[in-house]
Amino acid sequence: MSIGTNKGFCYNTSVIFQFIGYIVMVLKIVIPAILIVIGVVALGKAVIADDDKEIKTAVNSLIKKFITAVFIFFIPTIVSALFSIVNGFSDVKPDYDICVKCITNPGKGTCSTAVTNSQK
Repeated sequence: MSIGTNKGFCYNTSVIFQFIGYIVMVLKIVIPAILIVIGVVALGKAVIADDDKEIKTAVNSLIKKFITAVFIFFIPTIVSALFSIVNGFSDVKPDYDICVKCITNPGKGTCSTAVTNSQK
């Protein structure tokens, strides 16, 4: 198995990367949703308690949770951008494209299409 070629590491492990893609897809939606729901519940409790200090703390907490949720949602995009900046990345790009397509779009046939296209 040669890394960086069309039939390298990502080609041979595409099924694993597709499974990881499903996990990433679920986590990048579930974790932000949970963070926002927890923040809203805390804010609701603070509003019901009618304490200005507690409301201010809950609003700050909700804002931090929202920012964290947005960051978690965009982690795959950020990682992909960082890899494209790295010097010498073009050497492994054909194989990397298979990994990216399997992780970012596991359910739309994109992964299997990338693997099939790399065979040509």
